[in-house]
Order: sequence, then C-alpha cells, then structure tokens
Amino acid sequence: MRRKYTYAFLVIFLAVLFAILPLSSKSSSQESSYNLLLITIDTLRPDRLSCYSSEHLQTPHIDSLAERGVLFTKAYAHTPTTLPSHTNILLGTTPLYHGVHDNSNFIVSDEFLTLAEHLKSHGYATGAFVGAFPLDSRFGLTQGFDVYDDNYGSDVSQVFAFVERKAEVVVDRALDWLKNLPKNPWFLWVHCFDPHQRYEPPEPFKTQYKDDPYNGEVAYVDFALGKLFDYLEENDLSDNTLVIFTGDHGESLGQHGESTHGYFAYNSTIWVPLIISYSGLKPGTSDQEVCHVDIFPTVCDILNVEKPSFLQGVSLSSALRGRRISRRPIYFESLYPYYSRGWAPLRGYIEDGQKFIDSPIPEFYDLEKDFDELENLAPRENLSKYKSQLDRITDEQSYADKMAGKQKVDREALQKLKSLGYVSSIQASRKTKFTPDDDLKTLLPFQSKLTQAMGAYHHGRIDEGIQLFQEIIADRKDFDHAYSYLATVLKEQRRIKEAVNILREGLEHNPSSYKIISTYGILLVEAGQYDAAIEIIGQGLAMIDYDPELWNYLGVAYWSKGDYEKALEAYQKALALDNNYSIVFNNLGSLYLSRFNQSKSSSDYQNALDNFKKAIELDPNYASAYNGLGSAYGQAGDLDAAILCWEKAVELKPDFAYPLYNLGLSYLAKGNKTQALAYFQRYKKVYYDRLSAAEKKRLDDLIRRSQQK
Repeated sequence: MRRKYTYAFLVIFLAVLFAILPLSSKSSSQESSYNLLLITIDTLRPDRLSCYSSEHLQTPHIDSLAERGVLFTKAYAHTPTTLPSHTNILLGTTPLYHGVHDNSNFIVSDEFLTLAEHLKSHGYATGAFVGAFPLDSRFGLTQGFDVYDDNYGSDVSQVFAFVERKAEVVVDRALDWLKNLPKNPWFLWVHCFDPHQRYEPPEPFKTQYKDDPYNGEVAYVDFALGKLFDYLEENDLSDNTLVIFTGDHGESLGQHGESTHGYFAYNSTIWVPLIISYSGLKPGTSDQEVCHVDIFPTVCDILNVEKPSFLQGVSLSSALRGRRISRRPIYFESLYPYYSRGWAPLRGYIEDGQKFIDSPIPEFYDLEKDFDELENLAPRENLSKYKSQLDRITDEQSYADKMAGKQKVDREALQKLKSLGYVSSIQASRKTKFTPDDDLKTLLPFQSKLTQAMGAYHHGRIDEGIQLFQEIIADRKDFDHAYSYLATVLKEQRRIKEAVNILREGLEHNPSSYKIISTYGILLVEAGQYDAAIEIIGQGLAMIDYDPELWNYLGVAYWSKGDYEKALEAYQKALALDNNYSIVFNNLGSLYLSRFNQSKSSSDYQNALDNFKKAIELDPNYASAYNGLGSAYGQAGDLDAAILCWEKAVELKPDFAYPLYNLGLSYLAKGNKTQALAYFQRYKKVYYDRLSAAEKKRLDDLIRRSQQK
C-alpha cells in the first residue's frame, strides 16, 4: 500500500512539476533568466489588429507575436487616459489605490513600488522609452528605471496636441540602449503614441490610409515594431524574452457619440489588446476577463520573483496554460470630466460578462450579448446590489491611509512661494451630489461641440472654431477647456488682448481650474505683462508645484524684469523636475548672457555657452539655442563662430527673425554686402509690417548700405 501511495504521490508531483516548467527554465528557488519587454501602444483598439479582426487592416508583426503567445480577447483598462493606465500597469494597482485619476494634474507618489523598481532589485537593467508628454518624467513613472528616455525635443506642451515623437524614433532609441547593455537580464518598456489623435501617419501609410488615418497610424506602429522584433530574433533574444503587448486604452471613433477617448468608459475605450509571449508557451487564445493590474503579478510568476503583497491583480499564469483564473470584479473609472470641470464622476465594474456603470443616469449591460453596449438594461434591473458591490470594491481597493495620489507638494517649494507673497494653496471645490443634469451623457453635446470646434481650427476654419468655442462658453461657464482653447486660437491670430480677457473671464468662473490658471499665466508672460504673470503663475504653483513648464515661465517673467536671482531659482526648480528640458537650458543661457553683459564675468559667459550647448545636445534641431549660442560668440567678438550658429538657426527655422537680422549685420560688418542684402531682404519680407517706423527706417538704411557698390 505504501508503494501505491508513493507512486500516486509521484504522479501528482510530476504533473504539477510539468505544469510549472514552461514558466521558467530554472527551479522555483531561482529567478528566471528571462528578459522582459513591455510594449504599450497608446489609443489602440483591439479590432484594428488583424490578430483580433481582419476587417480593417493587416498588422503582420504584432500578429507574429500573437502566433507565438496567448492572445486575450477580453482584456480591460481601468481608465481611458494615458497616465492613469500606465500607472495601473506599472504599479499593479487601480486608481483607487494609487490615486492617479487623470493626465497632468496628478503625479505618481514615490512611496509606491513600481515594476521597474521591483525588477531592478532583482538585478535587472531597466530602460523606458516613451512617445509622448502624458508620460513625461515629471509625472513620476521614472521610479526604478536606469534610463527614462522622454526627450521629445524643444517643443512645449500644447493646448491642442500633446508633444510626441514617432514610433520609429522611440524604437531606435530603445535599440540603442539594448545594444549597449551587458549580459544581465533587462526590463525594457517601449511606448508608442502614434494612434492618438491627431492622426498623421507618415508615408506611405498616409497615402495608403488617406480615408482612415487612424488605421494608418496603427499600420505604421506595426511597421516600426517590426524592427524591434527583428532585432530580438537576429540576436537570439527571442527565446529568453518575455514579451507583453497591450494598449493603454482604446478610441471611440464616434461610438456612443464620443470621437476620441477620456470621456466615457464604454468598451470602445477600455477594451484593450493583451498578448503574452515567451518560449515554451503553447500558443492560443483566452476569453477570460483580465485587466491591466494583472500584468505585474503575471510578470512576477513568469520571472520567478516574489509578488509584492499590495498587488491588486491576479497572475495570469494559469490562464496562459488554459486554466480558469479566480472570479473577481474589474474596476474602471473615467474621472477626467470630474477633475477638469466638476461634472459627474463615472465609475463601474465588469464581472462575469456583466457591466455596471454608476453615474446619475446609471447603465447596465450584458456584454455576452451586447459587447458594443447598445442596450442599457438598467431600467429593468434592481441596481442596489450592483451599487453595493461597487461600494465594496471601492472600499477594498482604496489605499488605507487615503494619502495616495495627492497632488504632490514640495514643502520647501511652498515655503518659497509663500515668501514671494503667493497664496499658500488653492483647493478645487467640487460638487459631492449630482443629478442627471450633471451626467456625462447629458453633457455630451458640449463635449461634441468642443471636438467640432477643434476640428474646424485644425482644418483652417478659424472663425468657425472661434464661434463654436464662444457658444460653449456662453452655455457652460464651467467648461475650462473652452476658455483655454479659445484663448490659444486668439493668441495665434495675434488677438492677444482678447485672449487675455477670455482667460480672465474663465478664471472668474473657474477659480480652481489649473488648466485656466496655467494657460493664463503663460499667456501673460508672452504678452509682456510680467507682474500679472508672476501673480497668476504663483497661484498655479501653489496648486501644483511640480509643473516644470510653469517654473520655466516664472523664470522668463523674472528674467524679463531683470531679476536674475529669482529667475535662476525658478529655472533650477524646473530642471530639478525635468533635467532634460532643453528650453530651460536655452533660457539659462540667455540669463547668463544677460548677466555677462553687465558683469563681464568670465564665469557668466562660460555658463551661457555651456547652457546653450546643453540645449543643443538635448535637441540638435533647436533653432533658438543656436541663435543664443551665436549671440554669445558674437558678443565675445568671434564673428565667424557666431555666423555658423546663426546660419544653422535659419536652416532649422527659415523665418527666424533674430538670426536673419544678425546675419545681415554680421556679413555687412565683414564687407560681404551680397550676403548681407540677402538676409536683410529675407527679414524684411517676413517682419516689415510688424516693425515700428523707426525700425523700418533703420532696416531700409541697412538695405541701402548693402546695395551700395
């Protein structure tokens, strides 16, 4: 009998052993030698990948990953915006726990353990290469990464579009990092932003998908990823690399009346692709309900590292072997309209093919029969049990001491703000009770009109766009983005006074809107109203002190007033928050050059040179930095070096006023009147109408001197 029991035990033991073996080439007491490649594609609908649906386009490189791995057909994001979704992935917790509910106005607290930190502690080299501003280092996801490459160049964040770089650039930078790594295991995160609106794929995808540029962006990303997959194959890395491919959220493309994402939380924006692939895994598909917070624990299981106790997802290792995972609800939310405008919050959960959306006008869907959520069953259901379940989820997943995700405040920085006479804090006042009038479905026409206004602007119908923005403001005084967008359009039309007045009105109606305050402060700097700008920017920094762009503009305001010490302090704060901010290095160069003009100090001059050169190092296409460096050389009497810099500046930006004018002066001083005349005429063609009478007379005199034999 003992032999029979021993034999039975051995059979069970071997069965368990063989079930575990595909997950790792080492015993459970050892860490896996697998590398980890995490690929996140922004704004990616699963049905645009041919491994999910062949209806729209072919994505052969992503398909090849699915052919080697397991494709999940029911994977969900917890949020329809970029920063929260990536925080969910990299922390393994929902926004209820970490508190990051929206882009820009939140920061990941350094008290949390990220996947990068966890793997770094187990000997992994860690690198992140991200494609756009919502994942900028200032928002806190840098924790644990040896390299966090978010260098998009010298563009600043825009009201109408995020600063971004193409997928090929991201992939090339990631490959440069990989090629220079030692043999130890690595964790590489690659983020491509391209499918996000505005949809502008490069050729040949622009022409090939001229009637559907969103699909063109997806096809382009697939093409760009091919280079990364080829590198893994060619360098024998595929067999020891765990690849996880997902999207941060989807894109509505008009479903439910939403053109893009971030507003509702229907499946068009929270259903995401998820593919997991590594050697030894039997390819297949899984129809189980899974989510972003499951990625962290799954990685831990496959790499044979311990799972942190705080993780809120479940490991998908069983699902990868075709087994069922534990039943649980999947929480989701969409709080961008709540935090930006005070409109009703939207929260809910998915469980066993059912979806409950809690809002003033609640919704309930049977996803097994109605995945596109066309029939709201809420009027026929007793919703009390679903509301109670959502309350339990909220209570269980919320961070115990309620400190997570608070808008990060640096005490020392706040003291400095107080010492400058700024208000100590501004708290957003939001409603706690909501009616159907506050429901996002009720307010959708205003969101749609905003999208329509932006579309008119992008297609050159400026007056139409302005009219639509004005109509929104007339009807909804709480719609902060309408004020910001309208002011930006007016500024571009050189209607600065009107833009300032619009933002002043917006601030009166929305005194706690960071969007309006920050836009207003920056516009006042650009309008030359430096004292007013310093006051408004101070209000913004008292709300959110980790925005390097505001610190930069505060520095510009002080520099323009001649207060170099306060300007220097502001620039240094900006760089402490974002140390590859090329604009700030350029501005520091200008500051030190201004000081040099007064002090004639060699250290000020050297600091000017160093900062201009650093700006160029970070962004080789930064025309302003070349112009500043040229000015520095010119003031030191090195005219030839100055000319080289100014010529580079106008090569990069052909209508750049300062280097055009300086080149004219420089060539005239060198006796090359032909070159001088050419640059003066280029300057006159673009800027003559903007000059004062005295400036016009001086330019005409210079042109006559250049024409004289």
